[in-house]
Parts: sequence; C-alpha cells; structure tokens
Amino acid sequence: MSRSKSSRLRGFVVGSAAAALIAGVMPVALGGAVANAADGAAHVDMDRSSKVGPQEYQLEVYSPSMQRNIELKVLSPANTDAPTPVLYLLNGAGGGEDSANWTDQSDVDSFFKDKQTYVVIPQEGAFSYYTDWQRPDPALAKNLGNNGINMWETFLTKELPPVMDSFLPNASGKNGLAGISMAGSSVLDLAIQAPELYSAVGAYSGCAMTSDPVGSSFVNLVTAAGGANSANMWGPIGGPDWVKHDPYVNAAKLPRIPIFVSSGSGLPGVHDQLNDPRIAGNMGKLAGQMITGGAIEAATSACTHMLQLRTDSLGMNNIHYDFPVGGTHSWGYWQDDLHQSWPMLAAGMGVQ
Repeated sequence: MSRSKSSRLRGFVVGSAAAALIAGVMPVALGGAVANAADGAAHVDMDRSSKVGPQEYQLEVYSPSMQRNIELKVLSPANTDAPTPVLYLLNGAGGGEDSANWTDQSDVDSFFKDKQTYVVIPQEGAFSYYTDWQRPDPALAKNLGNNGINMWETFLTKELPPVMDSFLPNASGKNGLAGISMAGSSVLDLAIQAPELYSAVGAYSGCAMTSDPVGSSFVNLVTAAGGANSANMWGPIGGPDWVKHDPYVNAAKLPRIPIFVSSGSGLPGVHDQLNDPRIAGNMGKLAGQMITGGAIEAATSACTHMLQLRTDSLGMNNIHYDFPVGGTHSWGYWQDDLHQSWPMLAAGMGVQ
C-alpha cells in the first residue's frame, strides 16, 4: 500500500469494529456481489472499503496481475434502481496519489451528484501511463510504497470492469473512459487495446504520439519524474511495445465510438489570471502555470493537431476535437473539458 493510500484510509478503517460496520453498510448501500478472495480472483476487499459520504465510497480492489490492492474512489448516483453506466476517470502523472487529482482540483463530486452514472477513479498509478509494464520498476516500488509491478491495462480492461459490474447495483455494462495529461494519452491507447469495452472516451491534454523521437522524449520525462525507467515499461525506445501503444500510429484501430479530444494552445487563457480561485493571487503559481504549463500544453497541442490530421485522413468523424484559443496545462481547463465533453460521453454511455 502506498504511503498516501495508507494515510487516506487510516480515518476510514480502524480495527475489527470498523470492518464489521463496513460489512454491514456496503452490501446494503451498493447491493452487489463480492468475489471470493480465496480463489485469487479480482475482488472488492470489504475489510478495507467504506462509505465516506452519501454518494461516495472508498473501495480497495485486489488485482491478481499486480498482486496488491488498488484503491478506488467511487461516486454513486442518487438513484441506484435504474440501469447505470460506469465512467472510469483517470488522473494524470501523479495517479491520484498526490494533491493533483480530480477530487482536490475539480468539482467532480458536485458535478456528478445529479448524473445517472457511477464514476470510478483509481487512486494509484503514478508515472505508469496506465499500461502493462514488461518488468517491475524498483524506483516506483521504493518511492510509491508498492511492489513496483504495473499491469494497469490488465487491471483496467480485464480485472476491474467485471468486479464493478457485479458489485455496483444495476450497472448497465456500458463503460466510459476519460483522463488528463499522462492519462490523456493512456485512454486512447486503452480504447485501442480493448475496443469492445468502452462506449465513449474523453482525452484531455494528452500527447497521442509515443514512439517518435519527440513523443518518446515526452514519455521519458513523465516516467523519470517518478524515478522510473521507461525501458521497464515498453523496453528500449523504438521497440515494438512503443509502437504498439502509440495512438497516432494505431489511429485506425480506435473504436468508432464518441471520442472527445482536447488541448489548449499553451497561451494564457481564462484560468491564467491572479483572480482565478486556483491561483488565489499567488504570482509565483501563476508564473509557473503560464511558463511550465504553457510549454507542456503547447507540446500536447502539437500532438493533438497531428492526431486530428491522421484521423481526418482516415475519415473518422466520430472524434470531436476541441482547441480553445488559450489554455495551459492546468486544472481549470480540465474541469472545463470534463463539463464540455460530458454530453458526448453521456450519450455514448446511454445515460438516462
């Protein structure tokens, strides 16, 4: 268990009395089945899961491929009696293990309060690109307090969905997927690797090019930020796994489902102002967002425009591209992206 995961759960599960309470609350609240832990299959760990709000649950799901529990935040609709799809919402490079996450930086809780969807947000996966790694990474094991095994594609596409479909009451079997920054690349790759799983996808400020020199350098920067070695992920740069997981190269394999792809220009926009709530008058924070965030977003914009040229040449009219005139690599714009893409995601998932 990661250090951050341990601290977040400390207040939720305390001893056998709390475990007994959760065992009583969760089946009544969510009403779903729990896999038999003894058979080694993916399952909800009831002893480490709890209800933390009227429509919010903190779950731990055991991943056989990663040989550890993965913490999830789950938002539930007010009405669980109707067929309800599941939106999997991925964090950026920090994987939800730091403060740069959907919960702390956006209005995700209030936004989905009246939406007829479940929202599942993994709280782990930092610097992983949410992909299957060829080898464990010792730096990630040391720095993040896990075993260094990253099998995120397997977990997200094969292990987790069946567990959520059986555990969440009236889950409809329809799934959506959205992510920012690092995960803005990952969601496109996951859709390619599991083309039948998702009914709609949202990719915000990601770089779809991973195998060319510029794209691979970008991937290296992200993984190196966690001390990880990208060779443990996809092997030597330029190898077959780098190409296999490149959404630009494999654009023709993107499923013909509603896909929303967005990136700002890198120029200052509406959220790059001192009076923005996330800036709160902090000149240093504003400067960092405009300089560093501007440079990163300019790079993702170039990648995204290249992807648009590629998919347009393939006649793929299922993809909506959004290129606001301004916008840096920052949370104000990702919240806007989620709001703007929601009607498209909802329609694709069949939200009632």
